[in-house]
Amino acid sequence: MNWRALSASGVTTLYPMHRLHGVILLALLVFTLLLGMGNSLHSRMLWIGEQTWPNYYLLNPWASEPTCNVDMDIDAAVQKRMQEYKPDPDALFSSPPDPQALRESFQKNLELCRDKYAMFAANQEQITPALTLYKTVEQGIADWLLDNIDLTKYLFLGLFGLAAMIAAFDTDHIALRLPRNRAEWKLSQGIQLLVNGLMAYSLTAYAGQLGDSRSTEALRHLEYAWTAVFVLFILINAYRLTVIPARIRPGKLAPSSLLSVPLYCQMGLIAMAYFYFVDGYSSGLAIYFGQMTNLASMFINIGLYVLVGMVLKQTRLPDLLLGVIQPFRLPAPALASLMIFATAFPTAFTGASGIFILAVGGVIYDEMRKSGAGRQLSLATTAMSGSMGVVLNPCLLIVVVAALNKEVTTDEMYGWGFWIFLMSACLFTLVVCKTQGRWKPQPEPGAFGEAGRRLVPLVPYVLVAALVIGLIWFLLGLTFNEYSAPLILPLVMLALVFLDSGKGEKAPGQSRSSVFWSRSIAAASDSAVHIGALLALIGFSVCLGGILERSEVVHAIFPEGLTNPWLVMLVIVVMLTFIGMIMDPFGAVILVSATIAQAAINLGIDPLHFWLVCLVAFELGYLSPPVALNHLLTRQVVGETEVLAAERTGSFWHRYERLLLPLVVMGSTLLIVAFVPMFFYA
Repeated sequence: MNWRALSASGVTTLYPMHRLHGVILLALLVFTLLLGMGNSLHSRMLWIGEQTWPNYYLLNPWASEPTCNVDMDIDAAVQKRMQEYKPDPDALFSSPPDPQALRESFQKNLELCRDKYAMFAANQEQITPALTLYKTVEQGIADWLLDNIDLTKYLFLGLFGLAAMIAAFDTDHIALRLPRNRAEWKLSQGIQLLVNGLMAYSLTAYAGQLGDSRSTEALRHLEYAWTAVFVLFILINAYRLTVIPARIRPGKLAPSSLLSVPLYCQMGLIAMAYFYFVDGYSSGLAIYFGQMTNLASMFINIGLYVLVGMVLKQTRLPDLLLGVIQPFRLPAPALASLMIFATAFPTAFTGASGIFILAVGGVIYDEMRKSGAGRQLSLATTAMSGSMGVVLNPCLLIVVVAALNKEVTTDEMYGWGFWIFLMSACLFTLVVCKTQGRWKPQPEPGAFGEAGRRLVPLVPYVLVAALVIGLIWFLLGLTFNEYSAPLILPLVMLALVFLDSGKGEKAPGQSRSSVFWSRSIAAASDSAVHIGALLALIGFSVCLGGILERSEVVHAIFPEGLTNPWLVMLVIVVMLTFIGMIMDPFGAVILVSATIAQAAINLGIDPLHFWLVCLVAFELGYLSPPVALNHLLTRQVVGETEVLAAERTGSFWHRYERLLLPLVVMGSTLLIVAFVPMFFYA
């Protein structure tokens, strides 16, 4: 795979055979968007109704006339009640009713009756055909939302099933390296078949334990639905195990062949071995994997962020933005620094889980190489561009942390996260400039004027994005923030694709709308593979985390007698970095919330400090072997050949700069974030 072939944004898809799957996935994601905006739409309709018709909440076109007696004779009613009274011989205390109390009671009932008639009359005066129609639509939306509260879980199941199925067909689940011969291909597919079979067994066992009670019926049906999904995966693995592509050459297994096994399979095997042989808990995989279903909305948001990244790739925006800085002819160190500062914010907007690398990592690598940067520095910069925004607004990971831990808020974490980002980016700049040497720009004559002219084509994109955000606020009352970003950003990006479809080269007779649909479906097709790979990794990360939760490891690491806060923080740094090295960030946050967080807080660590350390440790983990998720994603977009061809000459630093630069920068940042605040409160 050639890095130049992947670096330019365009309308092509890496997976042209899956355009039909792209259409289905795009429809699923758009429907999810509409469902997510349903509550905002209903709230907006209630607001409009109240502004249009006073007391809209009380108006009812289908109200029936009250049946109470508004002409009741109170004296006659009191007299009748007194005459009907008969002493109860079995009652210890029996006395006739108080006439005055009866009179007051009947008087209140009569007043209530008159109020009902008055309200009914006022209601009838305001009932119009327009109100009836509006109320019908508004109530229909409310009833539909109420009746489909659990629909999100099945939407997530469908999204995961479709995306993971495509990833299995394309053998694109995330692994440390690709199979290099037929033996490794069979090993990879065989272990996938085994793990998917174990998951199906665990799901079936758990569904059987739920019984047939009405209270567990919905959960049991959901478990059987998940079982059907994994049975489908088993069939795909069986097919791929027997039908091997012709491009895979013969060969034998080697000790390194295990690296070709997808990471989710390795996690699944470890988790099932513990649950079955240590705990005797065959339902463990199903129960912990089911935590994804309980947080279905959050994981659907990951899918939406992936779509945002892939749609971004279908526009000219990355090329236009990079074109603005080209007149300044930045040398490699200066360009690398600028890339880190500039890409952090869009990384935060795409969820900061490597999606940004998948979207524009090839463009970043291409631009770095054009500036004269070596492969090692280009790879390091590309990998780091996908993680530096993890502490910035509106990164989804911080929203998840705040949702699972009430001790911290998103405002606090975003506020301090911004300063952490500045510190880490400045450290990156310092290290790169010291190790690379030449860093001063050599702008061409009139560089600022040329850069200004290149900014002009970006103005329509900014205006369209602002228009879409403004329309959503006007129509739905939905402001753009960290919670609404997953819903609003896909619509913004689709609008930008439509704008971009009228520019550039088009086939003869091809309309803007046909280009728009072609690009949108191509983006959804590419999204499918990445969504499947990421969600599978997250799901089995949660299962792997179940080992820490069920075992006594956390209590052994944080004994009650451990009172030294400095030692506690040292243990936290080591543990969180290790977790970040082997797990996906979203699965790791769920695990840490359930196990380590409360133990650390009880030992005197400030909650906000703990979670900021956690995020930076995860950021270091994304870039650290043995897994180094961001390096794996970088390899996926620039090609394994380009990674293997990285320089092996020069000093030790320059030979391994791809790994050493991120470790030095983020390791130093983690130590500062972890221990400097301790001087103020430990």
